[in-house]
Amino acid sequence: MAEEQDIVELREKLTRAAQLLLFRHHMRPGAKAWELRRALGRDYEQVAKLLDGELEKLGLTVKRVSEGEESSESDRYFVTLRGHPTLTEARTFGWRIDDMGMLTVALAHILAKEGKAPLKEVERILEEKFPRWRIESTIDRFIRRGYLSEDDEGLLYIGWRARAEIDQRTLLGLLLGKEEKPSEAEAEPKTETERKEETEEKL
Repeated sequence: MAEEQDIVELREKLTRAAQLLLFRHHMRPGAKAWELRRALGRDYEQVAKLLDGELEKLGLTVKRVSEGEESSESDRYFVTLRGHPTLTEARTFGWRIDDMGMLTVALAHILAKEGKAPLKEVERILEEKFPRWRIESTIDRFIRRGYLSEDDEGLLYIGWRARAEIDQRTLLGLLLGKEEKPSEAEAEPKTETERKEETEEKL
């Protein structure tokens, strides 16, 4: 009987965690660690892991990311896609092609500058391809949504959401034209001598 009660209680916690993370109740998506602990109890991290397992079936995942504050209680949990979305999926979520281009350029420049770059510098680079009025409003939107962050000195940093949703190593690899090692099927065909040597080794 006690075991059944524990299962029911866990299921209720999973439901509550899903509600907190899937339905926006702040300006930003998700919930902070202290909010989950208050709503779910001290085992909120375990509940989040169980929810992640349930969401995996739907191609989603629960991410935990720091927002730059010292206390881990201020870390944010939110639900995002598991893996990389296709271009069609990204457009379905409301992303314009030019917006994705601007974010890519901004992030690449910040990464090249070791994690921070002047806002004016990023704007000048973007002005080579996009109208200024679009640039200002789009960067403001990236900052509000957590993809970029700006300090009091006008420096741009990679935001908490970009750290969670974007694989920075993959992004740099694509921008630098890094090629993966060819598979065996794509490798150069072996000579007759090499094939004979392989056969002899097997025998």
